[in-house]
Amino acid sequence: MKAAALQDYHARMQRVLDHIDRHLDDDLDLDALSSIAAYSKYHFHRQFTATFGLSVHRYVQLARMKRASYRLAYEDAKSVTDIAMDAGYDAPDAFARAFRQRFRQSPSSFRKSPDWEPWLAAFGPLDDARSKLMQKTFTIDAVTIRDVPATPVAIMEHRGDPTTLGATIQRFIAWRKAAGLHPKTNPTFTVWRSERRPASPADYSVDLCVGTDRPIEADSEQIKAGVIPGGRCAVLRVVGHTDNLEPAALYLYRDWLPASGEETRDFPIYCQRLSFFPEVPEHETVADVFLPLK
Repeated sequence: MKAAALQDYHARMQRVLDHIDRHLDDDLDLDALSSIAAYSKYHFHRQFTATFGLSVHRYVQLARMKRASYRLAYEDAKSVTDIAMDAGYDAPDAFARAFRQRFRQSPSSFRKSPDWEPWLAAFGPLDDARSKLMQKTFTIDAVTIRDVPATPVAIMEHRGDPTTLGATIQRFIAWRKAAGLHPKTNPTFTVWRSERRPASPADYSVDLCVGTDRPIEADSEQIKAGVIPGGRCAVLRVVGHTDNLEPAALYLYRDWLPASGEETRDFPIYCQRLSFFPEVPEHETVADVFLPLK
């Protein structure tokens, strides 16, 4: 009974987090959120804080600010004023003060040249809160084996400190926009050539790729042509909060592979990103993780 009660409690709180992600533009007051959880509003805020280590107000504020920062960095067409309004601020100057306090940059400065290290630190409490309920568990039934066709790609390499990956992603998005390679028509891949947390940050290595059979002119500073090879792959789909796919990769290597009797092929583990935040709420993002097999 205790296990069932705890599971029910976690399910209610998960509904609240999903509702917040889905309705960041709405009035997310205690009355609304406590009704989603089916708890008394007089106790809900204390239950939320005890569970996640953040007040409801702080959690909503951070979730809105994360979406705003993504839009500043990756959505040039959206004005700073519109982004401020979407984040729940009545005026751009109030948004600018809050943004500067949290990230040590103005919104316009962040849009031009984001400093990702304070950004990562600022959202640590949000990531910690979500990890309390969002620990993904995978099963053997969730893994499928596919024959994957070879995919020619344009590659932007990131080599070095992972805290600067955001800047590489920003350049990658700008390049593919200029090249007319939209995610809806040209698939997006990430190839992991190192551990997520190598012993030395300088050893961090990842390729950002977009599928295209268009000839790629050699560009020593940015883009080179390559291929994600075809062949058999174990594939694990991850739905929701796909910014950290390490648990899925670990499951494939540590649990699925030894039990499967399969052997890996000589190409790194990689993922295809099928939907993106903030185009969809974070809990609706989808990615497939591919483990190449012989």
